Amino acid sequence: MAKQLSIQPWRKSSIARRVQIFLAVVVPLPLVMLVALLSGIDPTMSFITIFVPLQLVAAALVGYISYGRRGIGDAALIVVTTFLSMFVLILLASVLWSVISEGFKALSPQFIYQNNKYVEPTTSLEYGGVGHAILGTLMLVLLTTIVAVPLGFAMAIYLTQSQSKARNLVRTFTQAISGLPSVVAGLFILAIIEATGIGRSGVTGAMALFPLMLPTVARVAEESLKLVPVDLRYAALALGAPNYRAFFRVILPAAKTGLLTAVLLGLARIIGETAPLILTLNPNVATNLNPLDGGMMSLPTYVYNYLASYYDTSQARAWGASLVLLVLVAILFGSARIIGRQKSSKSKGKK
Repeated sequence: MAKQLSIQPWRKSSIARRVQIFLAVVVPLPLVMLVALLSGIDPTMSFITIFVPLQLVAAALVGYISYGRRGIGDAALIVVTTFLSMFVLILLASVLWSVISEGFKALSPQFIYQNNKYVEPTTSLEYGGVGHAILGTLMLVLLTTIVAVPLGFAMAIYLTQSQSKARNLVRTFTQAISGLPSVVAGLFILAIIEATGIGRSGVTGAMALFPLMLPTVARVAEESLKLVPVDLRYAALALGAPNYRAFFRVILPAAKTGLLTAVLLGLARIIGETAPLILTLNPNVATNLNPLDGGMMSLPTYVYNYLASYYDTSQARAWGASLVLLVLVAILFGSARIIGRQKSSKSKGKK
C-alpha cells in the first residue's frame, strides 16, 4: 500500500488540502464580481486585471502551505496554463458560434448549387449561392492533388527506401517548403504570370497551392512508411522477393491507411487558402469548368470578396460560404482522424 501511494502521490491529498484548493479557486470569483459591480469596471477587464492576479496569489498560498516554496512555482504554472487554455478555447468557441449562427441565415438548398451570375450586391438571399465556388474549389484541389500527391509519395519513398546521401538534402528541402508562407507562394506564381504573360486561370491557382500541399503529403507519408515494421521487409526478402516487389506487395499495402491520411491532411491544408488565390486567380461570378481559360471562384476568395461589402446581403453570403468551407474542412480532418484511429486499432488487434 505504501508503495502504491508513492507511485500515486495524488492519493495522499487530505480533505483539508482539497478544501484549500476549492477555496482558492472559488473565493476570488465573488470578490471580482463585487468589485466590478461597485466600480462599474468592464467584466472582461476586471477578469484579466483582478481575477487572474487574485487566483495566482491564492494558488501560490495553497502551494506554499502544502509543499513549501517549490509549491509556489507549480501553482503559478497551473493557473497560467489553465487561464491560457480557457482563453484559447473561448476564442475558438466564439469564432465557431459566429460562423454557424451567421452562416445559417444564408444557408438554403439554392445557396449550395446556384452561382452569382445575375446577382447584385443587394439581391435577396433567395437567389444566388456558392455552387460555382464549390466547383472551383474542388477543381483547384483536384489539379493540385494530381501533381502533389504522386510527387509527395515519391519523395517519401525516396527518403525511406533509398540509401543515397542526398536524402538529407531532400529532407531539408521538404522542411523548408513546409515553412513557406502561403502569400510567398502566391507572389512567386504571380511573378511567373507577369514575366510570361500566360494570364490567370485555374492552373495558376493550382500552381500556387502546389508548394503548400507537397510538404504535408511528403512528411506524413514518410512517417507512415517508417511505422511499417522492418520485419515485414525482411520476411519478404527471405522468401526470395526482390526489393521493389517487397515494397509494392508488402510495405505499401501495410502503410496505405497512413498514406490516405497524408492525402486528406494535404487537402485540408490547401482547401482554405486565400492569399495565393487572390494573387493568382481572377474571381468569376459564373460557373467555369475550364481551368485553362477564364476566371474561377473558390470558397476562400468568395468569402474575401463579399465580406468587405457594405451590404448586409453580401456579408450574409460571405458568412454562408464560410460555414460551407468550415464543414468541408471538418469533414476532411474528421476523416483523417477516423482513418488514423482505425489504423491504431488494427495495429493493437494484431499485437
